Amino acid sequence: MRVFVLTLLAMTAFAGNSLLCRQALKRTTIDAASFTFIRILSGAVVLWLVVMLRKGTRPKAGNWASALALFAYAAAFSFAYISLSASTGALLLFGAVQATMIIWGLSRGERLQTRQWLGLALAVGGLVALLFPGLSAPPINGALLMLCAGIAWGFYSLRGKGAGDPVTTTAGNFWRAVVFVSILSIALLPWARLDRAGLGYAVLSGAIASGVGYVIWYSALPGLKAASAATVQLSVPVLAAAGGILFLGESITLRFLLASIAVLGGIALVVTEKTQVVLPD
Repeated sequence: MRVFVLTLLAMTAFAGNSLLCRQALKRTTIDAASFTFIRILSGAVVLWLVVMLRKGTRPKAGNWASALALFAYAAAFSFAYISLSASTGALLLFGAVQATMIIWGLSRGERLQTRQWLGLALAVGGLVALLFPGLSAPPINGALLMLCAGIAWGFYSLRGKGAGDPVTTTAGNFWRAVVFVSILSIALLPWARLDRAGLGYAVLSGAIASGVGYVIWYSALPGLKAASAATVQLSVPVLAAAGGILFLGESITLRFLLASIAVLGGIALVVTEKTQVVLPD
């Protein structure tokens, strides 16, 4: 029961990032660069506090390459949500993260069974169908940005494998990413806009949905099998879609529904036979 509750809380937090970012950029005046800066800084502070309470030392783990990938993910994620719905963004992000991990494994000599190849083809086909031009297709610029965010997070996850204590490593990477996001914010300072509501959503996204969410997830991981840990993340786009309907007034199109079935079902066919653990958002 403890593992179940922790896992549910972690998946809800990850889906919450999509909802908070979309809410902030849709219904407040905050700009995407400022949202990203506050999110990363808030997450860094929370993770630093967690490490200090656990170990009594500053988080010195992590590296600049991983921090750059983390920054690329967070920045592309925010700018994508200027035009994407929470549900579409989460599906594109999740699909890109998993595809990056799977393709990387293939390039390193991993082999898929026939069932897994069919699953990969189904998932890719679902993403292509979602992006295919038409009245219900998502804005192409936002979609491409979210795919880039997913690829960046996939590489961040790959670099994090075997990197030691995950919370300490994540804290170190967040603090390094503050440097990159500060440069972005300074470059876009003439277009910066802040308001109280947008600031609050950014802090919640960084401190709770990201910082606390990661700590909860890493607490749940020891009680999960690797395949289970990968498969349970299929719930993130579903939770984001449900949240978008309930809290943001978004609607679900038939194209999105069919694409979701293809993408999530295809990935499920792959990860139930693999032992990858991917942290989506």
